Parts: sequence; structure tokens; C-alpha cells
Amino acid sequence: MTNITRRGAIGAATILAAPALLGARQANGQAAAPPVVGPTFHRFRVGALTVTVVTDGTNVRADATRGLVANASPEQVAAAMQGAGLTGAAMRNPFNVTFVETPRGLIALDAGTGGFPNTDTGTLQANMRAAGLDPARVVLVAHTHFHGDHIGGLLASDGSAVFPQAEVAVPEREWAFWTDAGEESRAAENRRPNFANVRRRFAPYQQRLSRFAPDAEVAPGIRAVASNGHSPGHNSFLVHDGSQQALVIGDAITSPTFFMVNPEWYPVFDMDPTMAVETRKRLLDRAATDRMPVVGYHFDMPATGRVERAGTGYRLVPANA
Repeated sequence: MTNITRRGAIGAATILAAPALLGARQANGQAAAPPVVGPTFHRFRVGALTVTVVTDGTNVRADATRGLVANASPEQVAAAMQGAGLTGAAMRNPFNVTFVETPRGLIALDAGTGGFPNTDTGTLQANMRAAGLDPARVVLVAHTHFHGDHIGGLLASDGSAVFPQAEVAVPEREWAFWTDAGEESRAAENRRPNFANVRRRFAPYQQRLSRFAPDAEVAPGIRAVASNGHSPGHNSFLVHDGSQQALVIGDAITSPTFFMVNPEWYPVFDMDPTMAVETRKRLLDRAATDRMPVVGYHFDMPATGRVERAGTGYRLVPANA
């Protein structure tokens, strides 16, 4: 664990799975977020494709040693943080959206938080402008999954579409689950609000919505990669051109400090932990073997790096390290 770089380690504590969890998280003592350190966007190339990762802000979990990693003790979690060079129990949780310039046009992978879960998020549009990107140029928003911090940015505060020209592509299994009245009726109380949130966030895009199968080519140079477990139909995305490729992993892997170093650990927000662990190991092995960059929705900027094997786990080497 001591081999992981500090800059790569201070990524996500992980996401809120549904709006109803916000109150509980604040009750656990969410700390005020420190200023964002470093750039608000990071740009790199995959062959002829230009990839820009834009931050949508951050929040901080006041005590990441408790209530986050479901199958590790507070002492084990604290040791992982110390091994990553972190002091104290607090941990940053960034939110990042990936944009790809393709022959079809500008494509967004996920939509950002829309200001959920706190006022230190929702900076995507301002940071897009800083990166020279215009939401009106986005022709497609392709989603990894439907947790609130990934779909909140579809709507402005007045309920209008943030991406007025965009079509929306969603994983077919994810859509089937979150739009199923039976699943909603059987869901735990704290998860039910997310069903309503899905209906609300996608409402302005209904006439422009399509569903994609696992491993489908959702746009030129962007292929879906089935990565179920964190949610029922979670997909990652392989950005590729010729022999070059990068893996946008969504929430299949959140904090490198915990879930790369110890890939058998899982956060409380993984809906199918057994499957999530299997998925995580498969993606980490693929990224390390193919030596391709990965992009993390909850990694600290540059939110991009390469995965290396380290003992029984893995480590993230940030792109600018």
C-alpha cells in the first residue's frame, strides 16, 4: 500500500447512491470541502480523439474510516489511508465528467451532479467554459448508470435541459431497473427516491433517448463495457482509435486508496457487492495488462492515470506524475 502515490490516492470517498442518503451523510459530519487544488480540467489524446475530463466540484467525507468500506474495519481503512500518505480521517470525493470530441461531435460521458449533493458541486458548466467546451455543442450524453451524482446535471435549476441539442444514451439494463414500478415498490426506503429522480432528470430528453446493450458502440470511438455490480446495469466506456484506447470506468472503481489497493473491498453503495468485486478485478487486470489510461469519475484531477500491479492489488499512477 505504501507504493501508491499521494496525488493519485486522494480520490473519491465514493458516491451517494440516492438523494435520500444525503441527510444521513450530513448527520455523519460531512466536512466543509477545501478549495480544489490544481486544474479544473485535464485534456489528452486517444489517437485522433480529444478527451477532456472536467471537474464538477467535490465534497469531503469527514470520517472515511467508518461507514464507507463495507467489508473492512475502521483500523484497516485507516491503515490504507496512512499507506497512501493521508493524515486524519477526512477524504475528498471529487466528481468528474469526461467529454470526447468524435466524428459525430462532442459527447459527454455522464452529466455531472447538478449541484447534488452540496453547494461545492455543480461547477461543471463554468469549468466546461474554462476548457473551451459549450453545453450546446454536446450531441450525445451517454450514461454509466443512474445514481444521482451522475444524472443530476441533465437539468438546470429551472428544470430545463442543460444539453439542449443532445440525444441521451442509457444502458438498457439500468433503464429497465430504474423505470420498473415493481422494483420501485420492492426497493429499500432509502433507495426509492432515486426512482423518482430518474423520471424527473430524463423527462426533457424522452423523445431523444435510446438504450444500448453491453459492448455496443454507442458513438464513433466509444464502446460500452459491461461493468455491473455498483448498479444493476452499470457500464464503463472504452474510448478507442486505432491501437490507442482509454477506459472511462464510472463508479466500477471509485477511490484508488481503497478499491485499487484492495480490490476485494467494496463500498456500501455497491448494490451487488459480489458482482462489483468481480467487475473491479476484471477491469483492473485489463487496464494493467493493456497499459491503457483509466479515467475515474471520483478521482482527484487529473482524474486520469495508468494502473500498475502492486502486491496483491493495484496502484494508480496519475497522468502527470
